[in-house]
Amino acid sequence: MRHNDRAASAPWIRTRLRTAPGAATALAVLVLVTAFLAAAFPRAVDAYETKGLRHDILTADAGRSTLEVARPQPGLELPQAQRDDEARSPELARIGAGLLKALPAPLRADTSSVAYGVRTSKPAVANEPWLPRPEAVPPQLSYVAQSGLEEHATLASGAWPTTPQEVTSDSREVQGAVTEETAAELKVKAGATITLLTAAQEPITVTITGIVAPRDPQGSYWSADPLLRTPSLVLDTASPFPVHYWTGTVLLAEDSGPALLSTAAEPVLFWRIPPDPAGLTGPDDARLTSVIASLESGPGLLKVREIAGDTAVFATGLGHIVEANARMRDAISPVIAVAALGIGSVAAVVLLMTGALIAGRRKAELALMRSRGGSLRGIGGRLLAETAVTVLPASALGLLLATLAVGEGRFWPGALAAAGVGLLVCVALPLRTTLQHIRPTLHGAREDMVSARPSRRRTVAELTLLVLAVGAVTALRRRGTSAEGGTDLLVSAAPVLVALIAALVLVRLYPLPLRLATRPVARLRGAIGFLSLARAGRSSAGGALPLLALLLALATAAFGGSVIAGIGDARDDAALASVGADARISGASERATLPDELVRTVRDLDGVRGAAPVRVEYSVNMPEAVAGDGGADGGGAGTGGGSADDAKVAALVGIDPASYAELARATGLPAFPAARLKATGSSAPLPEGAEAGPDRVLPAIASPAVAARLGKEPRAIETLSGDFEVQIVGTVPRVASVSPTDFLVVNSAALEQKAPTTLLLTGAPDPGKLRAAVEGSGKEYAVQLLSEERARYVNTPMQAGAERIYLAAVAAGAGYALLAVLLSLLQTAPERRTLLARLRTMGLTTGQGRKLLAFEATPQALLAAGGGLFTGWATIVLLSPGIDLVPLALAGVAGSDTSPVLLRTDLWSLALPAAGVVALAAAVAGVQAWWASRRGSITELRAGDSR
Repeated sequence: MRHNDRAASAPWIRTRLRTAPGAATALAVLVLVTAFLAAAFPRAVDAYETKGLRHDILTADAGRSTLEVARPQPGLELPQAQRDDEARSPELARIGAGLLKALPAPLRADTSSVAYGVRTSKPAVANEPWLPRPEAVPPQLSYVAQSGLEEHATLASGAWPTTPQEVTSDSREVQGAVTEETAAELKVKAGATITLLTAAQEPITVTITGIVAPRDPQGSYWSADPLLRTPSLVLDTASPFPVHYWTGTVLLAEDSGPALLSTAAEPVLFWRIPPDPAGLTGPDDARLTSVIASLESGPGLLKVREIAGDTAVFATGLGHIVEANARMRDAISPVIAVAALGIGSVAAVVLLMTGALIAGRRKAELALMRSRGGSLRGIGGRLLAETAVTVLPASALGLLLATLAVGEGRFWPGALAAAGVGLLVCVALPLRTTLQHIRPTLHGAREDMVSARPSRRRTVAELTLLVLAVGAVTALRRRGTSAEGGTDLLVSAAPVLVALIAALVLVRLYPLPLRLATRPVARLRGAIGFLSLARAGRSSAGGALPLLALLLALATAAFGGSVIAGIGDARDDAALASVGADARISGASERATLPDELVRTVRDLDGVRGAAPVRVEYSVNMPEAVAGDGGADGGGAGTGGGSADDAKVAALVGIDPASYAELARATGLPAFPAARLKATGSSAPLPEGAEAGPDRVLPAIASPAVAARLGKEPRAIETLSGDFEVQIVGTVPRVASVSPTDFLVVNSAALEQKAPTTLLLTGAPDPGKLRAAVEGSGKEYAVQLLSEERARYVNTPMQAGAERIYLAAVAAGAGYALLAVLLSLLQTAPERRTLLARLRTMGLTTGQGRKLLAFEATPQALLAAGGGLFTGWATIVLLSPGIDLVPLALAGVAGSDTSPVLLRTDLWSLALPAAGVVALAAAVAGVQAWWASRRGSITELRAGDSR
């Protein structure tokens, strides 16, 4: 019997697939795409996290990322021969090999740049008269006998340092070399000698035999201690006067380490091990942090001391690099989780809609099987087998394509995601189909929303979901969206919750306006309007499931578009805050002024639309705060919050009001009330060379904090531009010329010193001509361009990966939204064709048929578009307080403004997807009407047709 069942099931599956190959292929393609996206997402996250971790380690300063094991020189109680042996290369190499072998996973070493040797930890004074002595202070040099010099450098002149005889603690002559930069700064030549004193004040002669050039100056061999390659002029902290001296490093022969043991320069034995991030992955950061902590002060350090000695210490800054990477990842993850959960929910709903469409098309067939004695188990088993034959290979192929497309990433998360897609379809489709046939149904029963009441069970289920969703959103709103310790699923589910609430409410309210609109339309002469509204109210295309899919897709697309737009806006604002205009010219120092000839030359260049000379003086002391004074009126420019106690020091900005107001308009800065700085009366311009009295009062526009500190009455200030009193006449939140938040803006014509220190330009001047004009002035001036500053905000691998995921989320959301519209309309396509065929027999023209279908689809499309607009806006409003776009937009750029960048609603991201839904619905309706007009009425109205 069982054998007969199995034999019968195979022809059934084969017959069904041959009967409806198009539906099976469409389902397979949908599952393939969804499985690909589901499997690619976790792999893409792993990939950008992995690349970000590797990038941060590779680009970090070698002095921070290198692992260094060091211990003091061998004890003086040991025999001299043993002390010398411990400082020679064979013993150091043996310990180094043991340390490399003992590195715990996932930490791995870049063996090509490993270095070990003996170095002095305390610089020694070099009194040779030929060495440079700025401010009469002799240089202080360090000495290092480090392995691998010939492998990591080329000989520029002279010869390599060697050890003609075995070097011991008693040796008094050794050979060394210096880099080209050290030789150039310290005037060292091949053949020169430098004296290094022992602890007993005996001289050790160091002969410089050669000048070397590093092969990779930025590599860890040379950059772990930058003094190896580049000398430095440092401040003598022990001197009561500010004097400087040179410091650098002499590279001794590799086996010259024992000679340093006799010096008083505190020699240490060291092993520098640069990490190799090639084998690290994003999920390794937690293990990596734990391993580094163990090596610094834990069981790992005990193992290091077993190899290198009981006094060995382990030091590295790699842990801080990994922690900074983890903080950026934790800041980005909540934003990515919103996109993932939103698109995942849309995909699940679309798959369920596909199952509902297939179930609807086969309802009559399965009802016949049920009436002929078919059991629910038997029908469900056949449907499961039929579905699995198509879906499981498609899921596996999607996983394979995702693995090939995204090379790096863990396999199992993607495999589980793809398997989840296949399992959802395999279970949902048979379950949805068989549940419809638990009880026999009457043929031709009405299923529209206007006349058919939903069952009590459905009402209770909807109310339960609605209460749970509203409660979750309320809790989310009360506690905020900032989550510590990882991604908060409640925050990530905000679009799903809002869309669920909107879908449940809109589906229930949808018939009400249709009923109201049908009554006046019924009185009109034409039947198209009445029929379209009546059909729209009865159509199952306006059910909760299609509407939920559309709302989710539109909300996710709007959120993703707002994130991407917010990143671009944040970078534009940061670049503008740094430069102040399209171009900026300033002196090499804060007090350097620009000559009038330079200002005129630059102003006349092609592409320059406007020029605003500005005089900026930083660190001007503000008077004591006035108690109980609310500050000046900020009308005309907007006000902002500020604390008077924080504005003890501010920047004085002298401007030409007219040119600066024009610049503010051109660059999009807040409107500047230039008329309030008009220089009249006591603030009239001073004659050239005249001095202002201390009672001279100048109108000033200040930042909110400075205005609160100075109050409304005139206050005296002392500046390098003159001593005068200022009276606050307005506030602005920011100005183009200074980056500090506290500033005081006055008319430069009223200052004793009027010469500008900065020139701000608008327009698009040629960078080459602009720099040539500035260089032609004969002095050094800094030229900054807004375009070049904006280009600095390039993406790190983690930022670029997160942006790509959001772009993919927006595209996938739009695609699933369009697919949801198609599925909802295809579900009623046979009924529409039959309707048009019947109406054509009553005299309906082709044009009227197209209008009927377009008008019928319009209310549902408008409902979805309006609900999508509301859902997207509500999601952004709900999540914006807890989402900071700085990690995505500005992280990793030195000197950038790191103040919080909150998420803002992007109108285009809201409007375009919603408009696309309406346009697609109208287009599909038109195509349906055109296709129906090509088929004859007899074809559609066959005798015995159940439609």
